[in-house]
Amino acid sequence: MRTNLSIKDPVNYYLCPRFEKTFSFLGKKWNGLIIDVLLQEGSLRFREIARQIPKCSDRVLVERLRELEEDGVLIRNDYEDSSLIEYSLTKQGEELAPIMKQLHDWSEKWYPVNKC
Repeated sequence: MRTNLSIKDPVNYYLCPRFEKTFSFLGKKWNGLIIDVLLQEGSLRFREIARQIPKCSDRVLVERLRELEEDGVLIRNDYEDSSLIEYSLTKQGEELAPIMKQLHDWSEKWYPVNKC
């Protein structure tokens, strides 16, 4: 038999640590945009990412790229005998594509603007 909760009954809202971590890293300022840029453009150099996200300072962009690398979402590719460094998504990062698509769809529905 199902019982109804009264207003006085406390509700324990427990967040799964994995769910909380996911929202923590996706919700951190600039992370979603960095992931979205790499999903759309593929491997990019630092300057190319910075150009796509002009409001993010270089210092913060460096921090976010390192954090996303530590979380296994992207990889920093260094090339031998070259100063070329590119960033690309790992398989884990690429699996965010359908989620990012749904976020785009949701935001277009609920936050319409004239120009994106």
